[in-house]
Amino acid sequence: MTQRHILLMDGPDHKGLIYKVTRILFEHNQNIIRNDEYVSPSKYFFMRTEFEGETDASELLEVLQRELPEGINLRVNPKKKKDVVVLVTKEHHCLGELLIRYAFDELDATILAVVSNYNTLQPLVSKFGIPFHFISHENKSREEHEEAILRTLDVYRPEYLVLAKYMRIITPEFVNHFPDRIINIHHSFLPAFIGANPYRQAYERGVKIIGATAHFVNNDLDEGPIIAQDVKSVDHRQTALDMSTIGKDTEKAVLSKALKLVFNDRVFIHNNRTIIL
Repeated sequence: MTQRHILLMDGPDHKGLIYKVTRILFEHNQNIIRNDEYVSPSKYFFMRTEFEGETDASELLEVLQRELPEGINLRVNPKKKKDVVVLVTKEHHCLGELLIRYAFDELDATILAVVSNYNTLQPLVSKFGIPFHFISHENKSREEHEEAILRTLDVYRPEYLVLAKYMRIITPEFVNHFPDRIINIHHSFLPAFIGANPYRQAYERGVKIIGATAHFVNNDLDEGPIIAQDVKSVDHRQTALDMSTIGKDTEKAVLSKALKLVFNDRVFIHNNRTIIL
């Protein structure tokens, strides 16, 4: 069956890597649609190859693994929408953006469900016909609350989790269930103001730029690999409310950009940094 696939490979650089891959694809009657590669200053190689044709992806992967040097990491993914679950708290702006993009087939993903520790956003989600799960954190330890969420996620088995302003710190045990598969939007250009009311803090400090950062979640709070960032200029004329509005618009745009990159298999993670092809 003719289908598009994406080959992702990374590892120590060697002469002839591109030649060997393209030759193997040619011998398997595959048509390369696009090829992007990058070699870091430390001689580490990254390549993303999009191709199409009738193929057995597992058989092709075996051939590549056999003919390429040791130490090369390989993945062959079908080009398809990713299955995701969105986690939220009370803020609607990022969730609303994702729901609208999903409704108009602009998300490159299927939203299987929305999970929240409040029921505030249930009416919004119901308008889009997506399951909403209210899992309260009240009278539960953090571990008990996360166990309840994981039981729900086991039903859907998502490829990625999107934290669309999910305002709770998650434990390393939870993160370990989804390594490099949890994407968060942070309310500033990291490093950032921490704690409550970040835009009030920014206003009181008289900042000149505000921004947003989308990153993968790891066990270090807000220090996971950065996927996308953007900033907007502000000055003394903007109030804290103005800054909040500008910041939320930036958050929506940055999160959408990051998800598009991840869902299209353009992001490599290497040494807590991202390489985007």
